[in-house]
Amino acid sequence: MHPSRLLLALGALVASGCASAPRLAESQTPPAQTQAVKAPAEPVRLTLVGTNDFHGWLMPHTTTLAGGLELREGGAAVFAGYVARLRADNPDGVLLLDAGDLFQGTLASNLTEGASVVDVYNQLGYAAAALGNHEFDYGPAGPKAVPGPGEDPFGALVARIRQARFPLLSVNVREAASGQHPAWFGNDGTLLVTLKGVKVGVIGLTTPSTPRIVNPALVSTLRFDDMVPATLEAAKRLRAQGAEVVVGVAHAGGKCADLSNPRDTSSCDRKDGEIYELVESLPPGTLDVVFAGHTHQAMGHFFGDVPVLSTWGLGRSFGVVELFVDPESRKVLTERTRLQAAIPVCAQVDEKTGSCDPRKLKEAGATVRLVAPTFLGGPVVADKEVEALVAPVLARVEEEQRRPLGVTVTAPLGRNYENESALGDVLTDSLREMEKVDVALLNSGGLRANLKAGPLTYGDLYEVLPFDNTVAIVTVTGDELRRLLVAAYGTGSGVFQQSGLKVKLARCAGPERLRDVTLANGKPLEPKRLYRVVLPDFLARGAAGLGTVLSQVPPERIDLGLGREQILRDALATWWKSRGAPISAPATGRISFVEGGECASKGPAAPRSVRP
Repeated sequence: MHPSRLLLALGALVASGCASAPRLAESQTPPAQTQAVKAPAEPVRLTLVGTNDFHGWLMPHTTTLAGGLELREGGAAVFAGYVARLRADNPDGVLLLDAGDLFQGTLASNLTEGASVVDVYNQLGYAAAALGNHEFDYGPAGPKAVPGPGEDPFGALVARIRQARFPLLSVNVREAASGQHPAWFGNDGTLLVTLKGVKVGVIGLTTPSTPRIVNPALVSTLRFDDMVPATLEAAKRLRAQGAEVVVGVAHAGGKCADLSNPRDTSSCDRKDGEIYELVESLPPGTLDVVFAGHTHQAMGHFFGDVPVLSTWGLGRSFGVVELFVDPESRKVLTERTRLQAAIPVCAQVDEKTGSCDPRKLKEAGATVRLVAPTFLGGPVVADKEVEALVAPVLARVEEEQRRPLGVTVTAPLGRNYENESALGDVLTDSLREMEKVDVALLNSGGLRANLKAGPLTYGDLYEVLPFDNTVAIVTVTGDELRRLLVAAYGTGSGVFQQSGLKVKLARCAGPERLRDVTLANGKPLEPKRLYRVVLPDFLARGAAGLGTVLSQVPPERIDLGLGREQILRDALATWWKSRGAPISAPATGRISFVEGGECASKGPAAPRSVRP
């Protein structure tokens, strides 16, 4: 990492590589002219550090480079080393925040229902975290994925809240019945702390799309309000309590393709960004900084005078905002605000380029020489206490990941959010054959990794299907099935993977997207005939836009798999092994697109989510 790279360069952004920067110092105090002239007090420097969408990545990501070199990036212990450098650079002036989705997606998180993640966040000294949609995924405490009669759907989350030495915040999550903040939160969605004599308020926010992208059985008693009025009310309350700086941590995001100029927002996708609507709808002075998340996209831009940062998530990077507060007026000196977006968390870097970007280093080939990283003028040292903290759970993870499933994948199977995929074809075909039904449906956002070729292990399958969904079966008429497909393909939640049908789609979101559907053999759907459809209970309970259609299906025709209660990935593993045949992709062509033309009525396109 190059020690010459300056964190303080005006508007500096680092989108790749590992930056190394000296202590930020905007200017030196001018010397006193005479003993009677008092030098003006220096502004108070605050260092705000943000992460998002950690998803349980306690361990580093590893990539094998040319010559067998193993590159490691991310991981909790290495990130702790970066946090230590930041705290050494600005003693008592660092505030560490997270924009939500701490849990879900890795065995390291899920084996302990997030407890291992909270242990690490406690050790790192997080001040607060936003409540993300995936914080609800574990449901009741214990092995059940959804609550039974009398069981608390928030049991696992409440246990994590009690364990945490930092609050999980959301001002726009309310009890549906009373309109009050849930008592088990233990807070009103805000936090007020003092940093170097400056009172800093923190407001937590959760994407209002949460009910659509979380198993409805887990959030049915909650409502997720509009973020703008909730933020306004919370900011006024914090300012009345003396907050001189107000920071939003929002599990809602956007996407900006170009990180090179923080003042240029022209590359930001306004069609896919809740965070823009929030920031631009608020009166100036409501928020001073926003850390965003949810979309797994890096951002580091000023919207007006408000810096908005997010990272790609998974523990690979973090963002920093440097604020300066006038010691007399107690106002943020907005012209001096600095930001650095998506600073990579590097366990090692290439000696020549200072980068730990695996794509760039793979292209560099045999010229790569890995060395220890530096940051803010000093070495980054992995934290031994954090390493010791995560070691037991990583040992359990290693054992589970290596467990063979007795079947071989003949060629890599890739996923595709916006089109038919080899992975989607294999999974839906397997579910349909396993349950001996007519149709299988999977939401593409539920497929979280590609499947590599070779002997299949439990860890491989878990990375693809980390959610604890049960196998559900709904029985619908041909008319109901058509309406279900209209809803599935019209929500904007990617392209549903399916087996048993041929569908033609328009390249737009909305109720007119589905242009044609037949059975796989080309025969039309019979309007009154009953068809059996296998799908995750997440969908069968009405998530991803299917609720309106399924609410009209008689309850006796919806089997949520409660009698079997076998997790979908485990059921597939058992079935594949029983077949004794390798896994290979079938021919494609079950999903096609009608080229040309737009939908006459596009309808509301739901914000894209990593788990629609």
